[in-house]
Amino acid sequence: MKPPIGPATRLCMSLAARPGTFGSRFHNHLYAALGLDYVYKAFTTTDLAGAIAGIRALGIRGCAVSMPFKEDVIPLLDELRSSAAAIESVNTIVNDDGHLSGYNTDYSAVAALVAPLDRRPFLLRGSGGMAKAVATAMVDAGFAGGTIVARNAARGPALATKLGCDWVADPDGRTAPILVNVTPLGMTGADQDALAFTPAQIAAAEVVIDAVARPVDTPLLRAARSAGKRVVTGAAIAKLQALEQFVLYTGVTPTDEQVAAAEAFALA
Repeated sequence: MKPPIGPATRLCMSLAARPGTFGSRFHNHLYAALGLDYVYKAFTTTDLAGAIAGIRALGIRGCAVSMPFKEDVIPLLDELRSSAAAIESVNTIVNDDGHLSGYNTDYSAVAALVAPLDRRPFLLRGSGGMAKAVATAMVDAGFAGGTIVARNAARGPALATKLGCDWVADPDGRTAPILVNVTPLGMTGADQDALAFTPAQIAAAEVVIDAVARPVDTPLLRAARSAGKRVVTGAAIAKLQALEQFVLYTGVTPTDEQVAAAEAFALA
């Protein structure tokens, strides 16, 4: 049984512009299932430096980092582990007695999920922190012939050059065997009805990857499934990266059954 909240309870948290519920529900469900004296809470902030100082000062054990903080947080940390240093993007902070280390569990989650796919060219929309993690994981895994689609004329070409990919500002009807959305298009909110790729692009693809986790079933995923395409979901990415965070924070590895139950609870 999970101990009641008290002075010894350890706090973990997340920082995002638009906080979601997946992380809180996933982590807290596992804390209860494993009887761990932890609590997880989602936050947003307009003072990133103050928030990170609070993590250090209050002994907050871990922090998940989401848009738009994944790159801006780097100068505020003491160390970048290899997963974050390679792509200059942090989605996880671990606090060891005031020493803050940055990791990127998005990278390892994507690497695991694309491992079974044929190494085919890809068309990826996005150039932010999550896009860097996804694109780098794919290139490192041997997916060649990638094209980065990004309107940002600084970030898009920089990411493409670093990874040896092409860059275009707009997809303009381009096709590829693998389509990857790493933008807010289709995310709950203002863009929830937007389709990241056209029906013609989806029809020409073999695999569609959507990093959006809310909602679980995005317009892009629905269109891809209707067209009979193989899909990799944002929910699957969210589960694997959250599991790695959980292990980093607690040192405990749940069973597959416990993880499945936590994922079901988080998505309910």
